Amino acid sequence: MSKVLSKKFKLSILIILVLLVSTGCMPGDGSYNSQKPANFLSGIWHGWIAPISLIFSIGKSNIRIYETINTGFGYDLGFYIAIISGFGGLSLSRKKRKGN
Repeated sequence: MSKVLSKKFKLSILIILVLLVSTGCMPGDGSYNSQKPANFLSGIWHGWIAPISLIFSIGKSNIRIYETINTGFGYDLGFYIAIISGFGGLSLSRKKRKGN
């Protein structure tokens, strides 16, 4: 019983750490400006953490899901690739096996 509790505790700590670390990289945190806008890789990262950003934006008005200071098409492409792949969109193109 204590091993199960220990695993759950470690998992909880890991999740909390990941959430805390990712808050430093959220859209709208002020790390981007007109001289250094968000790019393609930032778009991918912001797409992956969009659900977490949505939760944090409830408590902090400066946190957004999408970074408004960006490079344009490159950022948008990265953001949408991450959003689509994160929700299983890429699996739509795979062949599904038919049951016998």
